[in-house]
Amino acid sequence: MAIVGAVVLLVTLLALGGFFLYRSLPGTGVSASSSETVSDGEEPNNMGVLYIRVIGQSSEVFVRVPGGDVLLDQELSQGQSVNYVNADEGLEVTIGDPAAVEVYVHGEQRDISDEEPGHSFTVEG
Repeated sequence: MAIVGAVVLLVTLLALGGFFLYRSLPGTGVSASSSETVSDGEEPNNMGVLYIRVIGQSSEVFVRVPGGDVLLDQELSQGQSVNYVNADEGLEVTIGDPAAVEVYVHGEQRDISDEEPGHSFTVEG
């Protein structure tokens, strides 16, 4: 009987570990306060709270809810963009190569091309 209980406990722990590992992978978390779209193409009609488009070769882009979920942590290539339409709690953003991106906050362009690599800023929701 004790062996059956130990096996059930082991299977349960493995299932929970797998679930939390899956949730920690980029792009698998759920965020109710923002939405993202990574695509090639033109500017969207609604730039929302934050719109980033890579105009250079590539740049690392990191976006998260302050003190919370990581929404994006990847290298974007030329022509790719990300758009967060809603962000009630705000966003924390880090751009690997500021000269390689165009950034729009609440629809207004923010020139960060003169900033150092790894430039960080926050966006109010």
